[in-house]
Amino acid sequence: MLDKQIEKLIKAEEVRQKKVINLIPSENYASKDVLKALGSVFDDKYSEGYPHKRYYGGQTNTDKLEELAKARALKLFGLSPEVWHVNVQPLSGAPANLAVYLALVPLGGDSASSVAGKIMGMTLTAGGHLSHGQRVSITGKIWRQVPYGVDPKTETLDYGALKDLALKEKPNLIVAGFTAYPRMIDFKKFREIADACGAILMVDMSHFAGLVAGGVYDSPFDYADVVTTTTHKTLRGPRGAIIFSRRDKRVGEKDITSLIDKAVFPGLQGGPHMSQIAAIAVALKEDAAPAFKKYAAQVVKNAKALADELQKLGWRVISGGTDSHLVLVDTWMDGKGVSGKEAEAKLEAAGIIVNKNTIPSESRSPFDPSGIRLGSPAETTRGKKEKDFREIARKIDSVLRKR
Repeated sequence: MLDKQIEKLIKAEEVRQKKVINLIPSENYASKDVLKALGSVFDDKYSEGYPHKRYYGGQTNTDKLEELAKARALKLFGLSPEVWHVNVQPLSGAPANLAVYLALVPLGGDSASSVAGKIMGMTLTAGGHLSHGQRVSITGKIWRQVPYGVDPKTETLDYGALKDLALKEKPNLIVAGFTAYPRMIDFKKFREIADACGAILMVDMSHFAGLVAGGVYDSPFDYADVVTTTTHKTLRGPRGAIIFSRRDKRVGEKDITSLIDKAVFPGLQGGPHMSQIAAIAVALKEDAAPAFKKYAAQVVKNAKALADELQKLGWRVISGGTDSHLVLVDTWMDGKGVSGKEAEAKLEAAGIIVNKNTIPSESRSPFDPSGIRLGSPAETTRGKKEKDFREIARKIDSVLRKR
């Protein structure tokens, strides 16, 4: 590499990644084939538009590539192309969610009688994502969020309370999904809630998509109108996103698939990143292999082992455990432990990478919250099993209890 400064940083990051234990649940390690596709000559091609409807010439290979990626996405999740449409062009998860809202949720106008639509999404402290209508996000500035949380005692979703809230507020769209909620989501109950108030049901499965593909987390596709996902995290692909939408679902006189496609392009983006789409296609094929099912199952086993051992060591695990790849831990414990910020710093100094995180009924600042968020995908990719994660839990305990 001629640019020695960048080469030095790349090598330094390679060294850093190899030296640490990575427990950030939204990170993983892509294969060499994924990285090769990501750095391929497809990066040089501008492909504004959709397959066979481009605005530039020379699209023979890009059209085939995008169609292949879409077909692999449908196949991985066992979806019929007659029932489901897929868009692989979103640049990342938040832009994918933004495109869905732009397509399906009414915008506030200039007149006094024109009111912005409502997005019902989980609060940050309960485990929701910024792009689920939070006020600091563009999604909360354009639309109104109807925030929902978890039961303060069980720290799990209370579907009866969710239904009452939905009937009262009548949101245009309900988001089921999380960034820091460790339990299984009951998508059937969310469907019933959406039907009761006349809302579109969108599932953001960015965190658990790989677990759905691996058959160890309930699939949202029997119940959702729209499903969004990133392609890294548990799918082990490049940074990117996919939007699935039902062909038979309509808003007014228009089907949601065409509305969403138009929101992605030309609504929010110009030309898609074709090298990114190439890398997504590679990852989707890898995820369809039998070995990936074993990987997904091990991800969940490892997360459960981590949560169980931390509880045995005296740490409070939010909701009492996990059904997924994610473990949320109260490290503050009413002042008896350490703050999330301090825990993150201490663990990184010891070679364990986590992220500070708010917890339900948070009493501290998001910049120095009460907990940390842990995940098993990256270290499972490296071959670790339950016994390794129990040992990691003991290391965490040892580091955090030092004064």
